[in-house]
Amino acid sequence: MATASRRCTTALTERQEARRRRILDATTRLACRGGFDAVQMRGVAEEAEVALGTLYRYFPSKVHLLVATMQDQLDRLHTTLRKRPPAGDSPSERVAGTLLRAFRSLQRDPQLADAMIRALTFADRGVSDEVETVSRQTTAIILDAMAPHTAPRTAAAARTRSLTPEPTPEQLSAVRVIEHTWHATLIAWLSGRASVAQVRTDIETASRLLDLTARGGPEPG
Repeated sequence: MATASRRCTTALTERQEARRRRILDATTRLACRGGFDAVQMRGVAEEAEVALGTLYRYFPSKVHLLVATMQDQLDRLHTTLRKRPPAGDSPSERVAGTLLRAFRSLQRDPQLADAMIRALTFADRGVSDEVETVSRQTTAIILDAMAPHTAPRTAAAARTRSLTPEPTPEQLSAVRVIEHTWHATLIAWLSGRASVAQVRTDIETASRLLDLTARGGPEPG
């Protein structure tokens, strides 16, 4: 089933991409209204005005569909963050600010957040490629946030910034811990076991691991 899903997300024609866009938008609307249970394949097909068989060709299951919706939401977040990079004097401040900005966005649509997180939790091996994509997107967002975003004054400075060193193994390990914390705090918040203040504290605490793995010497201004 994962193979079928991958075929539908590569080399799409303009018409197919528009149809896929309608499906994802319909899924988002239904999830915002009623969460995980409100997203039913027949209902999504009707909302998106596509045949049920067509929907299944794009997304083999409800879990595939909701994980793809999370991929779409992360793409939008990443685009926004590139236009308005996070502020902060250290990698930990920028990463925490980025994840807290994402959390505030999820707070606006808690039903959608619950549907996407439940889909990730329920995903089996048949959705492993899609779940891995979500993980890579989250990693990319964190790595982008780690880098300072001061505007280069010259073309030479811009070229120098493009040569930012690859993250160290220690930094990548810290990023994985941050991702695990991010996922766990979302689940705890959605289930009512963590307050907004606790989510903030846990994210900021995990993000400070990046300061411990920083390369020797202070970060250049």
